[in-house]
Amino acid sequence: MNLHKMLLERKAQGRPVTVGVVGAGKFGTMFLAQARTTEGMQVVAVADLNVPRARSQLKMASWPEEQFGAASLDDAARSGKTHVTDDTEAMIAYPGIEVIVEATGDPKTGIRLATKAIDNGKHIVMVNVEADALAGPLLARRAKEAGVVYSLAWGDQPALVCEHVDWARACGFTIVAAGKGTRYHPTYHQSTPDTVWSILDRYMKFRDEDRASINPKMFNSFVDGTKSGIEMTAICNATGLQAQSEGLSFPPATRFELAEVCKPKAEGGTLEKAGVTEVTSSVYRDGSDVPHNLVMGTYVVFEAAEDNEYTRRCFREYSMLPDKSGRYAALYRPIHMIGLELGLSVASAALRKEPTGAAICFNSDVVATAKRKLKAGEMLDGEGGFCVWGKQTPAAASLDQGYLPLGIAHNVKLKRDIEEGQRLRWSDVEIDESDLAVRTRREMEAAFGRPNIA
Repeated sequence: MNLHKMLLERKAQGRPVTVGVVGAGKFGTMFLAQARTTEGMQVVAVADLNVPRARSQLKMASWPEEQFGAASLDDAARSGKTHVTDDTEAMIAYPGIEVIVEATGDPKTGIRLATKAIDNGKHIVMVNVEADALAGPLLARRAKEAGVVYSLAWGDQPALVCEHVDWARACGFTIVAAGKGTRYHPTYHQSTPDTVWSILDRYMKFRDEDRASINPKMFNSFVDGTKSGIEMTAICNATGLQAQSEGLSFPPATRFELAEVCKPKAEGGTLEKAGVTEVTSSVYRDGSDVPHNLVMGTYVVFEAAEDNEYTRRCFREYSMLPDKSGRYAALYRPIHMIGLELGLSVASAALRKEPTGAAICFNSDVVATAKRKLKAGEMLDGEGGFCVWGKQTPAAASLDQGYLPLGIAHNVKLKRDIEEGQRLRWSDVEIDESDLAVRTRREMEAAFGRPNIA
């Protein structure tokens, strides 16, 4: 509870925490909106391939134009202003920056830039959970060996869930399940960037001018189940929780039913076993809305020791949302504020040298799964696209079966026909083994599991 105090100390010393942001999309812009008013923190530079767009985003985030008018990195460091650039690598290499925020959302780019940051002795806050799901365990290990922090992004749901899990364990509870809520229906797995609007329009009111600024492929990754698989994989690998053998089942649940629904089937719930991740749906299978749902929130379900009747009684007395048996209880956070909260990760990395969640193992994977019947010769278009969605899968099963990680399933050509619903394998596509993301993934598998020779 002392990050603000530590930031003020850095301000008083005349050496604020210095930050470089890669990517001026939604998450990056939300962080920038708050970083401007965070005492003891300076955004030295914002790097984006589209500099005019980045400047426009800063204006939208209430930045005065003179604040991002630094002519160079050196000028920014001297003046306290911000430099906007398209030279990401120069920004990462700049000695006057302590923390890099990687907010591009592209897994291959994320691996490249995280590697660059680590090599340059920078702490890295990995907003790019796609890259973390693909190779986070290896990146986190490399960062630790280099003496820098690799961290999940506070404000995004994986880091918040990691905090829930840590809280419960530190209190002496056993984790039964942890995860988030989302809007899900089984038919959404076939959603594409062209059809996603019919789903979004049911619960989000877009103005005509909004549509022009929205990336339907990105939004579709939330709808088709992919983002849930990615985020739950990041949580498993950062906490040691397990993926269920068939991945997420998305049971409908109100926020008050979490302990009843997210417990093992043997105890009347929906889970394969205890100690797993799960995502609850805000939509019943008949298409109607679940009341009091957790669509934007996070949760953890936990239990006291079997012989601890006193604690179970306290679950009831202190409104801890127990299940009917009183054995399990839930804690939830109804919302997450993504980039508006990211400053906690930046400050924690720089001041405490502590991540707000980071991969420690390889328990879970995200596997490319066919949305429709695919034909040999087709080019896969990755996350949120027309071809595949990402299914959470235990890492051991992914390695045993030679399944293709979702993060590799972009701009690769199919070598054979694939049936709808089938998980793809490395052997189904043409792979460039010299690609940095492929090489990093192969190294991660060897380091944390076993070499994937499929």
